[in-house]
Amino acid sequence: MPAQTFKVTGMTCQHCVASVQEELGELPEVTNVEVSLESGDVTVTSENGISKEAADAAVQEAGYTVAEWPQE
Repeated sequence: MPAQTFKVTGMTCQHCVASVQEELGELPEVTNVEVSLESGDVTVTSENGISKEAADAAVQEAGYTVAEWPQE
């Protein structure tokens, strides 16, 4: 299962972390989401990877912004 790590900006508390985890966790094929409040790193594990567009939409739904996406 591939894991993708990217940066999210705007999170200030554990409620923010939970919101991002919830929205990304609802994406199809996502099996795990880990969020670091301190660094802003978000690691998503999924069956076949998720698209940048899907990640952006889920993070925006939670009220935050994807700041850095890994180079392909």
